[in-house]
Amino acid sequence: MKYYLCPLGKKSGSLVYSRQQRVQLISTMNKANKKYTIRELCRVLDIKSSSYYYQCQVKWVKPEVMQMITTLKMTAVETNNTYGKRRMAKVLKNSGFQAGLYKTSTLMKQANIVAISPKKKHYYANSGEVHHKASNALNRQFNPGTINTHWVGDITFIRTYCGWSYLACVLDLGSRDIVGWAMSQQPNAELAKEALKQAIQKQQPDTTQLLFHSDQGVQYSANSFIDYLNLFGITQSMSRRGNCWDNSVMERFFRSLKTERLNGLSFMNHAYASSVVDQYIYFYNHKRLHSTIEYLTPSQKRMELLNAA
Repeated sequence: MKYYLCPLGKKSGSLVYSRQQRVQLISTMNKANKKYTIRELCRVLDIKSSSYYYQCQVKWVKPEVMQMITTLKMTAVETNNTYGKRRMAKVLKNSGFQAGLYKTSTLMKQANIVAISPKKKHYYANSGEVHHKASNALNRQFNPGTINTHWVGDITFIRTYCGWSYLACVLDLGSRDIVGWAMSQQPNAELAKEALKQAIQKQQPDTTQLLFHSDQGVQYSANSFIDYLNLFGITQSMSRRGNCWDNSVMERFFRSLKTERLNGLSFMNHAYASSVVDQYIYFYNHKRLHSTIEYLTPSQKRMELLNAA
């Protein structure tokens, strides 16, 4: 059986392979079958032979560039490939390198680093009625500039082979760190109370000056939870019905948790899911650069606000 080389047009060749891919393809084909010369293969795939030989040359990389690529690779491993070009550019800057977004993006491609990205965006309603037990006192004032004065909370679910696990978190809007969290196999008011109790014990805030905001879930509108707030003199605030935008900072944390760590994992039981969540919250509070607070970690932002007080 005879094989014939059929030249591709310029447009068709570019649609099938990129230039770099075609150079690699030529090298592979030539190794597999010595019948055709490099010149013939280049003509078929619409590449100048001089370009092919140039691409095959060993490229000498500057030591500084190698150090930058090494830093990016180490950061990608430490952050589980959750940093895009903006956070990576900040990492390089903190390490003493000069690199903008374009250069950082190029270096990430050379290092074969692909950041994890969220799934397709969904549409959410931006309206709803106020709850009769508490108004929307927060009113989307998500940047108070102080710590332990504005907390938000919510509950999400995690699938395990033993059933559902439920995670309740409390987030400080001033520093954007998770100040309290609890997990249970029952999504009840006790779970919400446990997360808030942990936050109060850790932070020791002046609860008479504290506002706690949540959605209108049954856990947060339950009499037992409201009584717990009143016990400490905490002001309660609730989102409008079905309006996740009123609690978007807490929702955004849950998206980061699931996109950056939970999605793609399978949990044998509740204990394993709890350990993974604990690891991520530590990473989120102490390691992860947060774009809203000028690419500081939440713990760094808390210290900054404490020193400024």
